[in-house]
Amino acid sequence: MRLSLRPLPRSWRRGGPAALALAALTLTPLPARAAPVNAGGGHCAHLTQVRVPGAEHQRAACLDELTTAGTISSGHTDPADWAGLTPRDLAVPSGVPGIQIDGYFPDTSTTNTNNGWNHDAQFVMRLPDRWNGGLVVAGTPGNREQYANDRAIADWVLSRGYAYAATDKGNTGLSFYRDGKKPSDAIAEWNDRLTQLTRAARATLARHYHRPPSHTLVTGMSNGGYLVRWQLENHPGLYDGGVDWEGTLWRSDGPTLLNFLPAALRDYPAYASGGEGADAARRALHAAGFPAGSEFLWPYHHKVYWDLTQRVYREELDPGFDGPTEAGTPFCAPGTPACDADYDYAARPDKVRRAMEKIALTGRIGKPLITLHGTLDVLLPISQDSDVYARMVGQAGRGELHRYYRIQGGTHTDALVDTYPERLRPLTPCHRTAFTALENWLTPGHRPPASHTVALPADRDPATLLNTCSLNAHTTAAGLRRP
Repeated sequence: MRLSLRPLPRSWRRGGPAALALAALTLTPLPARAAPVNAGGGHCAHLTQVRVPGAEHQRAACLDELTTAGTISSGHTDPADWAGLTPRDLAVPSGVPGIQIDGYFPDTSTTNTNNGWNHDAQFVMRLPDRWNGGLVVAGTPGNREQYANDRAIADWVLSRGYAYAATDKGNTGLSFYRDGKKPSDAIAEWNDRLTQLTRAARATLARHYHRPPSHTLVTGMSNGGYLVRWQLENHPGLYDGGVDWEGTLWRSDGPTLLNFLPAALRDYPAYASGGEGADAARRALHAAGFPAGSEFLWPYHHKVYWDLTQRVYREELDPGFDGPTEAGTPFCAPGTPACDADYDYAARPDKVRRAMEKIALTGRIGKPLITLHGTLDVLLPISQDSDVYARMVGQAGRGELHRYYRIQGGTHTDALVDTYPERLRPLTPCHRTAFTALENWLTPGHRPPASHTVALPADRDPATLLNTCSLNAHTTAAGLRRP
C-alpha cells in the first residue's frame, strides 16, 4: 500500500583535500566517534516511555545484547531473514545492551509474518545504552524482512555506538508485486517507507536521549542500496550521507535487470549444454554485461536468481506481458508464449516506461554517497549498474559528492565466498571500510580517495580478506569515468 508522507503531528510525540591516511581506510576495530552517553540514568531507563511516532503498534524490550550474539537466543531477530548474505565466519561483536523496539506502521498488506503480526510496514529500532550520537537507517535487500541486515550491517554499527533502524519496505516475499494498485506501486512504497522510518527514528531518538541525532546515515545492499541512492536524491535533508552497497539501478531508458536478465535466460542454456553454440552463447552473455571470468558463478545464478528475479520484477513493472498469468512461466524455453526469456523491454508499450519512471534514479544526489560494487556480480552486473550510476551522478553535476569503489573479486552475496574462497572476496569488510571513510568525509578537511577499482591484494588469504579491506589498494578502472 502506498502512503502519504506528511510532517509528523506533534500529538504523535506522546505516543500516537587529499586521500585519507591508510590507517583510516583499512578496516580495524574503532571506538565510537562521539563520546558515548548513557540513556537517562541506567540500563533501559524509561523503557515504558519509548514511543515511535506514527507506529500503529510497537513492543519495546530491554536487552542485555542488541547484536545477534544475543538476539538469536532472545528471539529478537530472525536468522532466516539474513541467511545467505554474509560469510559463515564473519565475527559477531557483542557487549551492546539497550532497548529494541519492534512494531509496524499502518498498512493494508499482510505478507510479513514476523512477530506473529501478519502485517507489513514492520520495523525494528535498536537504541544502545551507550550512544555515540548517530543514527543508521537501512532498507532490506531483495524482498526480505526488517532483520535482513542484522549480521551484515546492524551488528557492526551497534558495536560502534550507533542507534539503528530498519524497515521491511512495506511489502515482502516473492509475491510482493501483488501490493499496490498500479505497476511499480510496490517498489515506490519502499522509498516512502524508508523516509517514514527515518523521520520516526530521528524523533524517537530525540525523545529517548533528550537530544536529536548528531548525524543520520543511510546504507543498504542490493535493493537496500537502491533506497540509499533514491533517498539522497529525493530527501537529502534527512541524511548526512550514505553507503550504497551494489544498489539496484532503475531508469526508464535502461539499463535495468529487465534488459540483461532475459539475455541470460536465452543464452545460458546453450552455454551450459556445451554444444556447438556454447562459445557464441558465452560471448552473448559477456555482451549482455556478465563479466568474463564469472562463468563459475553462472550455474548457481541461473538456478537460484536469474529466472525468478526476472519474472517477479517484470510482473511488478509490466504485468501485461503475460496477460492473466502471474509472474510468467518458470524456466520456459524461448519461443514459449509470453516467456520471459523473450522479454524485450525496448519493444514494450510506453506505459511500462512510465511505470519505471515512478521509481527511476537520476544521479542528482544531495549528500555525500559512497558506492561499492563487486566486479564479479552476476545478478546485477557492474557494467550495467553501478558503472552506469556513477556516470549519471557525474552527468548530473554531483560528482564531488560521490565516490565509487569497484571491488575486484566481489560478487552479489557474500555467502558464496564460503563456496569459492580462492576466487571471491567478501564485500562486508569493504562496506565497513567505506562506512568509516564516509564518517571521515563528514569531518571537515577530510576527503576519501578518488573513485577507482580496489584490487585484490597479492596475499589472497581468505581469513585476511574477511577482516581487512583497504580502499587504497587500487587499479585504474578501464572505461570508468571518475567523478
